[in-house]
Amino acid sequence: DDVNSITVYQMLEQSQIVFYDEVNVPEARFSYDMSPMSVVVQKEGRKWYDYLTSLCAIIGGTFTTLGLIDATLYKVFKPKKL
Repeated sequence: DDVNSITVYQMLEQSQIVFYDEVNVPEARFSYDMSPMSVVVQKEGRKWYDYLTSLCAIIGGTFTTLGLIDATLYKVFKPKKL
């Protein structure tokens, strides 16, 4: 199936400092070693406990957020004692 096929290449970098005498000429060398690799991606359906975990997270986050808002409003609008 070439429609969903992706070709990926990996590149490694290496550097090195060399000190030359005055009579030598510095040089730059480039070498390439291309090695292709492939990644297979498969999509699977979610399990029932994934939905349950997400639902619990939403309920818990809502409860916590509403509790913080309630506590803040209580502190702001609490009647002051003289």
